[in-house]
Amino acid sequence: MSKIEVDAITEQSGTTLTTGGGAGKTVVVDATTVTLGRCGGTVALASGASQTGFGRTGTVDWQTGSIKTSTFTAANGEGYFVNTSGGVVTANLPAGSAGAIVAFSDYTRTFATNAFTISPNGSEKIGGVADDVVLNVNGQALTLVYVDATEGWINVQNAEDTEIGELPAFIAASGGNSTATVGDFKIHTFTSPGTFTVSCAGNSKGSNTVSYLVVAGGGGSRCGGCGSGGGGGGGGFREGLGVNDSYTGSPLRAPTGVPVTATGFPIAVGAGGAAGNPAPAVTRGINSTFSTITSTGGGAGLNGIASPLGPGGSGAGGSAAAGSPGPGNNGGLGNTPPVSPPQGNTGGTGFTSPVSAGPTSTYRAGGGGGAGAVGGNAPPTLPQPAGSGGAGAATSINNSATTYAGGGGGGGGYEPGGVNPGDAGGPGGAGGGGKGSNAGAGAVSGTANTGGGGGGGSYPSNTNTGGAGGSGIVIIRYKFQ
Repeated sequence: MSKIEVDAITEQSGTTLTTGGGAGKTVVVDATTVTLGRCGGTVALASGASQTGFGRTGTVDWQTGSIKTSTFTAANGEGYFVNTSGGVVTANLPAGSAGAIVAFSDYTRTFATNAFTISPNGSEKIGGVADDVVLNVNGQALTLVYVDATEGWINVQNAEDTEIGELPAFIAASGGNSTATVGDFKIHTFTSPGTFTVSCAGNSKGSNTVSYLVVAGGGGSRCGGCGSGGGGGGGGFREGLGVNDSYTGSPLRAPTGVPVTATGFPIAVGAGGAAGNPAPAVTRGINSTFSTITSTGGGAGLNGIASPLGPGGSGAGGSAAAGSPGPGNNGGLGNTPPVSPPQGNTGGTGFTSPVSAGPTSTYRAGGGGGAGAVGGNAPPTLPQPAGSGGAGAATSINNSATTYAGGGGGGGGYEPGGVNPGDAGGPGGAGGGGKGSNAGAGAVSGTANTGGGGGGGSYPSNTNTGGAGGSGIVIIRYKFQ
């Protein structure tokens, strides 16, 4: 046997040094330590070559330059990003050999919409079963190692979307007397009772709370034989801003909205309080509710006496009592029961001039409180109208600046024997408040679906009727995409 020994081999020309005898030949390097390559260099297998004996480290070479969008055949040692946004995809596994490894990952987080199928080679198995494996969870990733013919390919690592960054999800819902879409937002308006039905609760990166406006019914007022009625209080006004929402709201808007779950939320839209002329009995407005939010009905105005029904979302105006000159009854308290931000304001105070004034004697009631301002006090001198209703609050939650929950104007009146310019009823507050009664003319009711208070009735009772309160409204708004 011949033997050649050299100290070094140096290339003589070109940049490639070839050793070995070519096809069919084997090169054996027999040493305790073998070093391939040099510091900073690269050791690579030739195209189409395979390795044996080195074993694997449990990793794959991810094929970032070839995103898979249609059926393909995987190769040992490779990992693939699979895009199923355009439809289902199937991967065919290579023939199994002990230690072979492949991996797959959801490139577009769409496996739940279009599934990804992994199919074994021939009769080989995956997890001991000769059948396909289907990945149908968004964000899922899977690594398979071939062990033996008994179990075939075994899953050694599985990940789902709980292990990737959370993607935005948005609220989806139905319900309301009307709905509108404004850009990325949907607006549901309830002008009568109903159900806000949530089918998807979303998340904080998209939307999972809703903006809301909940306005109760405004209070009614009455007249009678002994004085003028205070204006009805505006219905309670409550507003909140949902996550990732932005619009021009009222100063009363809370900084947070209402969180939702996938369920039905009953909606109550309060009716306006009844007018008393003098019968039937005058009533407060009815509460409106959505989820944890309750807005209280506006206070009701009586005539000649302090109204036990005066407190409410906003309070009713104080009445003017015949035979009791000077300041009349105080207005009812607003924001009752108290919430923060406050849902309304107190009504104004009534006034009665001395009976000795004869034809210039007059009764003038206070205006009902509104969401944005207190009710006006009845002025002590003629010629001036009764107390004005307090202004409501304006919001663009429905994409159009609208004012709600104004107070009703106080009722005017006169002492028998004369009609004075000062007998005029007070003007209603902006936001649906009704004008108070003039001597000889009935009051104006609050506007429907604004929560405006009814105008106060005036003396005498046979013609100078009080006004009913306006019904409330509920508006729900959220980001849907």
